[in-house]
This record gives sequence, structure tokens and C-alpha cells, in this order.
Amino acid sequence: AVAKDSLLILRSAIELYTAQHGGIPPGYKDDDPQVTPTYEAFNEQLVVGAGGNYLKKMPKNPFNELQNVSMVGNSETFPANPVAGCGWVYQPATKTIRLSWSGSDADGIAYYNY
Repeated sequence: AVAKDSLLILRSAIELYTAQHGGIPPGYKDDDPQVTPTYEAFNEQLVVGAGGNYLKKMPKNPFNELQNVSMVGNSETFPANPVAGCGWVYQPATKTIRLSWSGSDADGIAYYNY
């Protein structure tokens, strides 16, 4: 439940930021979608205290307690599996964010596919 709630919060913040920045999702320095997206830009744009005003803090992945985000570039294929060493996997070009954790819930749904 915590994983789904955290994803809902992140996805809502991404959508709101995008709507308020001319269709440009967070992750691009200076809202320039031609540059390589970075976690630093994403964090600065969304998190209060880092410069943003959309999230009080970056949610932790409830399974590995990590808050960092593995960024996927515009022309890169979104990873088919979770990325080790991070809490979340995000591609600004598609506004896709996923929980970086393997395994499945009690219903057999992969956490990575939430």
C-alpha cells in the first residue's frame, strides 16, 4: 500500500509540474528537454528545500528505503527490470516512474509494474 501511495504522490507531482511548466516534465535542467535529464534537476524542481514546491520530501522506496532516482534518457529504452541501487526509475520524456524493486505482491503483480 505504501508503494502504491508513494507512486501516486510522485505521479501527481510530475503531472502538476508538467502542467505548470508548459508541458515540460521535471528532470530537465532549466526545463530544457534537449538536455540529458538528471536526478539533481528532478529533485530541485520537485522537492521543497531543494528549490521546488511540489513535494515536502522525496518519498522512499518502502522496500529498500532509497529515495534516489535512476534517470532514463529521452532516446533510451525504459529498463525492463528494476535498477539496482536506486529507489525509483523515471523517464521524463514519457513521464514514466516506477518502483525499483523486484518481486510480486500477494496478487502476483510485479512491484516494478505498479
